[in-house]
Amino acid sequence: MQLGWVQGGKMWLGVLLTLLLCSSLEGQENSFTINSIRMAFLPRQEVQNGDNLTLQCIVDISTTSHVKPQYQLLFYKDDTLFHNISSTESTESYFIAQARVYNAGIYKCTVLLNNKERTTSEYKVLVKRVSTPIVTLDKKEAIEGGIVTVHCSVPEEKPPVHFTIEKFELDIKDFKQKREKTSPNQNFVTLEFTVEEQDRVIFFQCQASIISGTHVENSTIVRSDLVTVRESFSNPKFHISPKGVITEGDPLLIRCTIQVTPVVRVFPEIIIQKDKVIVAHSQREKEANYSVMAMTEHNGNYTCKVEASRISKVSSIVVNITELFSKPKLESSATSLDQDERLNLWCSILGAPPVNFTIQKEGVIVSQAQNFTKKASKWDSGTYTCIAGIGKVVKKSNTVQITVCEMLSKPQIFYDSGSEVIKGQAIKISCQSENGTSPISYHLLKANNILETRTVASNEPAVFKDNPTHDTEYQCFVENCHSHTEMESKRLKVKVIAPVENVTLSILQNKMVESGNDIVLRCSVNNASGPITYKFYREKEVRPFYQNISSETKAFWFKTQASKEHEGQYYCTASNRANSAKNVPQSNVLTVRVFLAPWKKGLIAVVVIGVIIAILVLGARCYFLKKAKAKQMPVEMSRPAVPLLTSNNEKMSNFNTEANNPYGYDEDIGNHAMKPMNENKEPMTLEYTEVEVTSCEPHEGLRTKGTETVYSEIRKTDPDLMGNRHSRTEGSLVGT
Repeated sequence: MQLGWVQGGKMWLGVLLTLLLCSSLEGQENSFTINSIRMAFLPRQEVQNGDNLTLQCIVDISTTSHVKPQYQLLFYKDDTLFHNISSTESTESYFIAQARVYNAGIYKCTVLLNNKERTTSEYKVLVKRVSTPIVTLDKKEAIEGGIVTVHCSVPEEKPPVHFTIEKFELDIKDFKQKREKTSPNQNFVTLEFTVEEQDRVIFFQCQASIISGTHVENSTIVRSDLVTVRESFSNPKFHISPKGVITEGDPLLIRCTIQVTPVVRVFPEIIIQKDKVIVAHSQREKEANYSVMAMTEHNGNYTCKVEASRISKVSSIVVNITELFSKPKLESSATSLDQDERLNLWCSILGAPPVNFTIQKEGVIVSQAQNFTKKASKWDSGTYTCIAGIGKVVKKSNTVQITVCEMLSKPQIFYDSGSEVIKGQAIKISCQSENGTSPISYHLLKANNILETRTVASNEPAVFKDNPTHDTEYQCFVENCHSHTEMESKRLKVKVIAPVENVTLSILQNKMVESGNDIVLRCSVNNASGPITYKFYREKEVRPFYQNISSETKAFWFKTQASKEHEGQYYCTASNRANSAKNVPQSNVLTVRVFLAPWKKGLIAVVVIGVIIAILVLGARCYFLKKAKAKQMPVEMSRPAVPLLTSNNEKMSNFNTEANNPYGYDEDIGNHAMKPMNENKEPMTLEYTEVEVTSCEPHEGLRTKGTETVYSEIRKTDPDLMGNRHSRTEGSLVGT
């Protein structure tokens, strides 16, 4: 039997697969189109909280197939998919039972068919109001100062939820306390409320609110059960003793009492105040007491305050005290007196009752009478009071401040003379009156003009600061409360040392100095204080060539008979004791030129020209002498031979031989050897002189003249060796 069921199941499964395959094949071959898609809401898009809501998605599809196509339908709320279904029907629904605020939102649906997709427009669904909250209390009876816990919830709603809880007194319209709280992760809230001293019967109201889209939905207001409140202690009560009229001097007792509930474990604190000043207090007791001898200053409003941890109860009472005698009044003829003036004080009371008087100065009795008179001194300055009493009632008068002003002594003015005053540096000038009542006003005068005023509260010196730039005088005037005119000090002369700042080097005449004239350099400074050290330098020299110490603002260096060696660049330095050794001011660099005088230049020119002329004259003379000598020698050689002395003949013979051998060869040696004429002498120098020779033939007499050019070669040798000079004549001597 089971085998038959199995075989039948396999057969039906095969049929189903065949149908699905055919349907799939048919779907692939047929065409589909989505005509429209829309949504519908039943009963409507806006419903009340707790109503049922149906969402419908309606699809219109056209196809060429006779079988309805299967498509996929998607439901969205606020762009979040919450329902997905496959269907062949034209309408699909989604049911929401008892709609809540969290069901409100923006809805839409989408249809998917093969590769085609269509989506509806967006629809806004509203759920009005919030479900009714549930309110519970932790107790129905409470004691003053206790705590009531209120629990409010909306179980059907989803967080976040905003809760508002109010506390009411029975039969009172307005709430006594209101608290609000938002619960982001839960749909309930728990709050604590304090039971106050005025509470008798109280209850609470709760309302829930939820934000839905752009607006807020609120629930109905739900009221809680009633809570009955019992007192922890009674209101405080005052008890005043004695009763009736209270006169100064009577013993005064002020009591404050309360009643405490037996269930209270900790007693409250009782405080008695007069004008916010605590005069008595008590703890762990049912009363507080304030006891004092009655005086008029005890008149006023008294408050009794009873406080527990969270409760405070208050009551008040006014106390009146009858005055026994009025407050004494102390008067003075003057409050500011000069030394040695009369000090008069007197004390009086309205009505002049039989009162004992005492006058005191800062707690010290100075008189046990109604009046006090004496010659004032600086020790009498202070605060005076008058004490008047009848029995135990003692009253103090007003205070009178008496100031006895001691005359100031002549002020002393001084400054730190241990160091010199440098221009621009600050100095401290002190002015002091050693005797006299303070405060003291000091006026410092500089060159008869008030520079500054200071007030000192003691006899310490007043210190002033100034920056003098030149020698000046200071004077001090002082004054205080004394009626005497102000006192003045002697004049203080302060010498200010002005440092050297600007140094200038100049020359008294032109920078171009004529040789032989004087050079005068001037090194000048600003209005500096002396003595000043001046130093003159030449450029690139480390040590000064001239130094001078002077109290003047300029120094000079003189150089008489200036020469070329004094030409160059100069500068100078100047300093005094106000300048630091590392920062000595230096002047400008001055260039001095030295030139020759015109007459000296002319004299030198004349001398040079004279020397040149003399050299030329001597040269010309030598030239003509040589020329004349050269003419004379050929003429002598052209004369007829005349028998001479043997020695002369020998000389002539030697001369001719040398003339024929001008280079000093010995003919006897021939070509085999040469013998210099002077082996140890310098080489000879040859000079040629052109000579015109005029001769006349002896047989022609004076008719015929001939002119020939004769070249004479003169060998320059040692002047002592006259035999070495030869002469060579070119050409023929006609008429020999």
